[in-house]
Amino acid sequence: MQLQHSRLAVAMLAASLTLFACSSSPTGRPQVLLFSGNDMSQLGAQSFEELKKQEKINHDPKINQYVQCVSHAITARLGPQPDFSEWEVVVFDSEQVNAFALPGGKIGVYRGLLNVAKNQDQLATVIGHEIGHVMAQHSNERLSRSQLANAGLQLSNMAMNGSEYQNIAMAGLGLGVQYGILMPYGRAEESESDIIGLRLMAEAGFDPKQSIELWKNMAKASGGNQPPELLSTHPSHATRIEELQKQIAKLPAINVPRQNCIM
Repeated sequence: MQLQHSRLAVAMLAASLTLFACSSSPTGRPQVLLFSGNDMSQLGAQSFEELKKQEKINHDPKINQYVQCVSHAITARLGPQPDFSEWEVVVFDSEQVNAFALPGGKIGVYRGLLNVAKNQDQLATVIGHEIGHVMAQHSNERLSRSQLANAGLQLSNMAMNGSEYQNIAMAGLGLGVQYGILMPYGRAEESESDIIGLRLMAEAGFDPKQSIELWKNMAKASGGNQPPELLSTHPSHATRIEELQKQIAKLPAINVPRQNCIM
């Protein structure tokens, strides 16, 4: 009986691969996506609600208006989304230099990021990059890799209810650092989100050249503690800046009004 179940699991996995293997990212990179957009949106929303319970939320009206202004300028360019109705943006009252975006239209920005992202364009660089992960379905891709590694892991078991799958789901959505589990985006995904983010911020009226200054600030903030590129899933700051410069040169001329988000 157990052998039959194993064979059935393998057969179902093979069928899923056949169905989804032809997916491709916005930049044309082949992807295997085993979960529906609706499933991912529900998981993202559940994870976001858990975070809002566990993290202190910043209610400073100036900070929130500023972050909302930058975020809305970018999301407004995306149009209606098939799996959720609106984007939700929350500022967490933490010194972490961090931000994230989740399936289901959830954006989290940590107050500490504003000490490094010195202006609206630099903040738009980060938010555009994080939204890029959502638009390219990188969380789905990561969780799909987990599914392939463990055919018995079902998304329905990942509900945020304290189950054994909660940490796996959180990590798969990019929240692994907070929960002590590392399931990082790979270099290909990071570079892809940089490309998508640059286009999004430029189309929204932000200056993509400020992405270079943002990563220079990131390099200073890290104090030289970034691990060697060979040992990191993220590109080094220098490599990232070099690649951003190349991508900025490829951007088409975009004639849109400049944004004016002020804190």
